[in-house]
Amino acid sequence: MTLTAPRPSRLWSPDRRWPTTGILLLVTLLAFEAMGVGTAMPTMVRELEGEALYAWPFLANLAASVIATVFSGRLSDRRGPKPAVLIGVALFLVGLVVAGVAETMTVLLAGRVLQGLGAGFLIVAIYVVIALAYPEADRPAVFGALSAAWVVPSLVGPAVAGWATEHLTWRLVFLAIVPLVLIGSVLLVPVLRKLPPHTATPPVRRFLPAAALAAGAGVASLSWALQHRTWWLLAVAVLLLTPAVRILLPKGTLTARRGLPVTILARGLLAGTFFAVESFIPLTLTVVHGYSPLEAGIPLTVSALGWAGASMWASRHPEIERYTLVRTGFLFTATGMAAVTLIAPSWGPAWLTFFLWAVAGAGMGMATSSVGVLMMAASPEQDRGFNSAALQISDMLGSATMIGLGGVLVLATAPTAGVVVLNLSMAALAVVGAVLTGPRMRATLEP
Repeated sequence: MTLTAPRPSRLWSPDRRWPTTGILLLVTLLAFEAMGVGTAMPTMVRELEGEALYAWPFLANLAASVIATVFSGRLSDRRGPKPAVLIGVALFLVGLVVAGVAETMTVLLAGRVLQGLGAGFLIVAIYVVIALAYPEADRPAVFGALSAAWVVPSLVGPAVAGWATEHLTWRLVFLAIVPLVLIGSVLLVPVLRKLPPHTATPPVRRFLPAAALAAGAGVASLSWALQHRTWWLLAVAVLLLTPAVRILLPKGTLTARRGLPVTILARGLLAGTFFAVESFIPLTLTVVHGYSPLEAGIPLTVSALGWAGASMWASRHPEIERYTLVRTGFLFTATGMAAVTLIAPSWGPAWLTFFLWAVAGAGMGMATSSVGVLMMAASPEQDRGFNSAALQISDMLGSATMIGLGGVLVLATAPTAGVVVLNLSMAALAVVGAVLTGPRMRATLEP
């Protein structure tokens, strides 16, 4: 089955305008919450006298999101996406309110856990709603729009959260989102009502709840262990994750088997390599080249714009095979990652970062939205939730692993040497991703 008919998308036709707006609004708000909390966190923990627990609001949210992702996938396969959407909205809203009124770190942590659970339920359920509500020919446009929906929060989220924290209160980072989440949820009601009755019976998946809990604890432990070089905890994380991923990812994912498995793997490779390099670009620009924090953040903004532009461009060209876009995206990111190695030495042309990282961002825009399309094309109705959850888990696990390894590498060596090795290693891994995609990924579109 190949997407070849170039035609205008019907995302904004009268019968889909408001559901599309609701989906994009909810995703944008999830992204804003994820991007903005980091800016406000120092003030939060200082006011709540929780400096010793600084990392825990992030880790608790991450672990909860991983667990909810799995349960949302299972619920969507068994009952359809409607219950998962409703549960996700309720948990996310309660989490925002709890965190927004918190007077102690314990309450803040509870709110962050609820937000993570809500986000995990929502993201997977929205993927399944897309599969049911939009025909295959329109899915490139939907996934392109979803990809672009992360851009505005990445551009303005930290700045808005910082301004609100400094001039008003950090509590608005949570509470101001509540009415917008309600609006997005209301806009989704018509499409939820029109979803066809759920009749598919998912396959039996043994030990799925245990694997979900192990994965949540494992990803959080992995992040902490790599950031703090706590090797015994790293061993625990590996012991938890090794059996969990065998249950939570399609068989053959880690060996890049043709079709769906390599598609799921591609998402993890894309996220892991890109964000590992991006995490250390501001550090390099400030420490090595003397940029201000504001100046050092501009390449990330330019990259986000490249990501959005490329994803929207790809969505308007359904005649181009999606696996071709994934391979091209890998090559673009590999080029950007290898090229920014030039800025690691003090004599490097730091100004090139603004252009080079936009190239990498464009590669991510082309590839990530296309991976979503290919995953959905390869997913029978009874497995859409499971595969959507697997895609998110691959993303989170890839990011946590590569960013953590990058931190170990940079901290263990001189910053310049560590960044050079990290960038070139991630670029090489992205080239491997390009080699693995193409013919191997084409199988997702074959009967």
